[in-house]
Amino acid sequence: MTGGTAIILGQVGDNFGAGMTGGMAFIYDKENNFENYVNSSSIIWQSVETDYWKEFLKNSLKDFVIETQSSFVKKILNDYEKELKYFKQVCPVEMLDKLDNPITPKPYIKKVS
Repeated sequence: MTGGTAIILGQVGDNFGAGMTGGMAFIYDKENNFENYVNSSSIIWQSVETDYWKEFLKNSLKDFVIETQSSFVKKILNDYEKELKYFKQVCPVEMLDKLDNPITPKPYIKKVS
């Protein structure tokens, strides 16, 4: 993935995030097993923390419902505040200091090797 946004509403496969150099992903991880499938060398993941990204995700899901009539996503939206805790926000490490809208209210400090 080199740009854009992906919202994944199911299980991801092994080595998720390998080669991810741009963009953003949101993973619906109700089973809380996302970490078992991640290539952690180039991405970070966390809960959706900021108001900007919470609204972005909600609006994207609303658009998806308009396009698909997905009953699954309708259920997520009907209890969005509760369901939000099941989403992981994924971003390439190299993008963290380049985002117009940071993914966390805490400042990102680059690790120097």
